[in-house]
Amino acid sequence: MSSATHTSLAGQPATLTIDSDVVGGRAVLVPRGDLVHGCADTLAGTLALLPDGIDRVDLHMADVAFMDTTGLRFLEVLDTYARRCRVQVSATGWNGQPRRVLETAGLDPDDPLHGPGTRREAVPSTLVLERAQELDRLRTEVEQLRQAIRTRPVIDQARGVLMATHACSSDQAWDILREASQLTNTKLRKVAATVAAGAGGDGPTPSPELRRALRTAIDRCLN
Repeated sequence: MSSATHTSLAGQPATLTIDSDVVGGRAVLVPRGDLVHGCADTLAGTLALLPDGIDRVDLHMADVAFMDTTGLRFLEVLDTYARRCRVQVSATGWNGQPRRVLETAGLDPDDPLHGPGTRREAVPSTLVLERAQELDRLRTEVEQLRQAIRTRPVIDQARGVLMATHACSSDQAWDILREASQLTNTKLRKVAATVAAGAGGDGPTPSPELRRALRTAIDRCLN
């Protein structure tokens, strides 16, 4: 069986699914997607559907792609379930960015529910704040990387246009785009999109300011 919830990350729909398989008294849960807003409710719903007689629940987390601070609530739900129902639980196999979040939160990424750093004594408020700030920084970093991935194709197209038109290198084409962006105070992606669209002959005409900036950048970078 499986359960799902629709979440949102960086303006794009994301889905968390949890597949489950029960053999004897052991339930194996496999979450796939992002641990963001709503993930704890999804897990709670999945645990509620498990049959009676379960004495162990193992989560395999390798297919979780992203985790923000609400993902820690996901672990709290699992831990609460273990205590209330008196069953053994584990959440292992963390990779990539979620693993870094667990490390930043002071948890053992190999076994965040039982490893070092999981003692229940109170954590100083200053440490909590520092960890929250670091998690926010990591989330910003991930968003920037995702934005870079989304914009890279149009930037590569623009570099190709400049390389073909002016017989310049890839690095020189990049310098032209970056300088034109700085001269016009325009986002690099927008400058690249204008250059790439103009190569087709039917794209929008660059503004006079951008045309001047491109010419200045070309002259400076190629001469």
